[in-house]
Amino acid sequence: MRLLEERILRDGKVRAGGILKVDGFLNHQMDVELFAQLAKQWHEAYKADNVTKILTIEASGIGLACIAAQEFGCPVLFAKKTKTKNIDGDVYSTRVASYTHGSVYDVIVAKEYLLPTDRVLLIDDFLANGAALEGLCDLVRQAGATLVGAGIAVEKCFQPGGRRLRGEGLRIESLARIASMTDGGITFEE
Repeated sequence: MRLLEERILRDGKVRAGGILKVDGFLNHQMDVELFAQLAKQWHEAYKADNVTKILTIEASGIGLACIAAQEFGCPVLFAKKTKTKNIDGDVYSTRVASYTHGSVYDVIVAKEYLLPTDRVLLIDDFLANGAALEGLCDLVRQAGATLVGAGIAVEKCFQPGGRRLRGEGLRIESLARIASMTDGGITFEE
């Protein structure tokens, strides 16, 4: 998506360790108008799949998922990184390694909100090594729900996650696909 690529080139900053800082518009301060354009692209890609639920992971994907859910007319469910007192009953749980935070999380969703009848679209801000997406896929499998695919804002194609998950049969629609990035610039895949 050209609009997102242009925004990354204008406002994104490449940091050491393969980090792309886009917190001014994507994952800290959120440009809701941009999110609406991204959501329209995902809806166009998945409108025939009868999505009944959007699943993301706490916290950076929540804003994107909410705007996408408006486009699809369905609820958003987010995998929590900690079990809180207000989650009663059984949960699905999986472990996710965060590249950005350098730690491993147990993430959970309440079983009452992820049902075998759901048709689930995963939404997230980044895809790099694929650990968060793998964790979300695992939660969907545990529920016996149908996984229709994933919508990703920014994919770092020079890292293995997207290639591996596509090889395992996951349909992924990434709107900005970065081929390479250095402090000298960012190159996008065609």
